[in-house]
Amino acid sequence: MTNKGSMNPSRNKALNLMFKIDAVICCIAGLGVGLLALAGPLGIWLGFSDFRAGFGFLQIVNAWSPWIAGVTLVVALVILIASKALSIENGSRLCALALVGTLSAGLAYFVPESFRPSDGTPPIHDITTNPANPPAYVAIVPLRADAPNTMVYGSGQDMTAQKLTAFQQSAYPDIIPQRFAGSVEEVFASALSAMESLGWDIVDSNLADGRIEATDTTFWFRFKDDVVVYISREGSETVLNARSLSRVGISDVGKNTERLRAFFALL
Repeated sequence: MTNKGSMNPSRNKALNLMFKIDAVICCIAGLGVGLLALAGPLGIWLGFSDFRAGFGFLQIVNAWSPWIAGVTLVVALVILIASKALSIENGSRLCALALVGTLSAGLAYFVPESFRPSDGTPPIHDITTNPANPPAYVAIVPLRADAPNTMVYGSGQDMTAQKLTAFQQSAYPDIIPQRFAGSVEEVFASALSAMESLGWDIVDSNLADGRIEATDTTFWFRFKDDVVVYISREGSETVLNARSLSRVGISDVGKNTERLRAFFALL
C-alpha cells in the first residue's frame, strides 16, 4: 500500500515549498528581532549611539519579540505535525529552522527581562551606608564633570536628602556600615582586593585617608557608576562606609545596591 504523500507528488511539492517559505520567514523574523536587541548595546560599545538609542531598540524588541516567538513556535509545530501526517520530506529540518526563529525571539525578550528590577525598587541612583554623612568623592570629581547626576546627596528633581534616605532604608535596610575586628590596614587591603576581583577600575587608593575610589562600568550599556569607600577605626572595631553613585539616570534599577552587596560579600 502506498502512502498519501506518494499518491500526489505535485501536492507534496507545493506543500513542501509552502512549509519551506514559512520556515525561512520565521527564522528571518526571529533572528531579525534578536539582532535588533543586540543593536542597542553594540551601538554603544562601538560609539555610534548612547543609552537612549539602546533603550529605544529594546522597547521595540519588548513589544514585538513575544508575538514573533509565539507565532514562529506555532508555525514550527504545524510544520512538524503536517509533515508527519502528509509524509512531506524535510519536515523535521524545516521545523528546526522555524524553531531557530522562536529561540532567537525568545532570548531577545527574556534576557533583557531578566534584568528588570523587582517590584518596589525605588527610583534612586545614589546608595550609601551612611546617609547622615555620605562618603565624599575626591579623585573621581574631575571624572564626573559632565555627568548629569551631581554628587550632592539627595539632589535631583523632586528629591531631597531626607526622601532619598527614606527610600533606601525602606528598600535596602541591609546597606549599613560594615564592621570588622581587623586593623584598618587589613580591611583596606581586603577592600582593595575585592574591588579588583570585581573588575572595578581603581581611580585612587589612599591608606592615609582610609579612602578608595573606583569606577564600575556596566556590561550591556556601559553605564559608569562611581564607588567611594572610607575605612576608619572606631573603638575596638574597623568600620567601612561606602557609596555607589550613577553618573546618569534617575533610577539605577537596583544596580548600585547589587554592587555594594557583592562587594560586602567578598569582605
